[in-house]
Amino acid sequence: MPKFFVNEDQIKGEQIKIIGTDVNHIINVLRMKDGDRVNICDINSKNNYIAEIIEKDSKAVKCKIIDKIDSGAESKIHITLFQGLPKSDKMELIIEKNVELGIYDVFPVEMIRSISKVDEKAKRSKVERWQKISEVAAKQSGRDIIPKIHDIINVKNVCNLINSYDIVLLAYEEELENSLKTELKRLKKANTNMKIAMIIGPEGGVSSEEVEILTAHGAKAVTLGKRILRTETASIALTSIVMYEMDT
Repeated sequence: MPKFFVNEDQIKGEQIKIIGTDVNHIINVLRMKDGDRVNICDINSKNNYIAEIIEKDSKAVKCKIIDKIDSGAESKIHITLFQGLPKSDKMELIIEKNVELGIYDVFPVEMIRSISKVDEKAKRSKVERWQKISEVAAKQSGRDIIPKIHDIINVKNVCNLINSYDIVLLAYEEELENSLKTELKRLKKANTNMKIAMIIGPEGGVSSEEVEILTAHGAKAVTLGKRILRTETASIALTSIVMYEMDT
């Protein structure tokens, strides 16, 4: 059953009005008819509904609420990804797969070894493109939120945000002693409602200077194992492991 997000002002009593680009998707892509059912999530309250299409035109699709449901799609763990800017379209893959896995939000980070340098004029359009990818992935995976893709920041900005989290895990290939497993064992003894951040470097990894700065502000450098992972693999692997271990 396809899923769509609406704002609270689109819900009036027992009826919901779907507007925007979703209208074209319902009518011309999915070719849905009156009587077909959809899953609708109120993005403000996170309430989910099963609704039946009762009327549609080029501007709106009106639906009647059939049932209110608890999707259980969202984790008690809020994971934020600070992702070093990769080259090409890797960021799109990273956002798509991490949103599917349950990430809460993403900060793209310009780092010393980032091969991709985004022009100031292009930053807004990049973030808008990434936000759309997040929305599509959220719908596809049945999420109750659309994870926010923040504006591109730098390492100094990351340092200013570290204290907002219960722990910040910094994936660092030259860390030989402190493992991800060790840090997760410590976390499992704490409250399950946690805010966890992960820092993943770009293709060249996080530089020693950046590691020094980030750890001085409280980040925990961890090894992900004996093999060196691509940046797009590292974020997906780390999110998967943290979700598996911590999501109760």
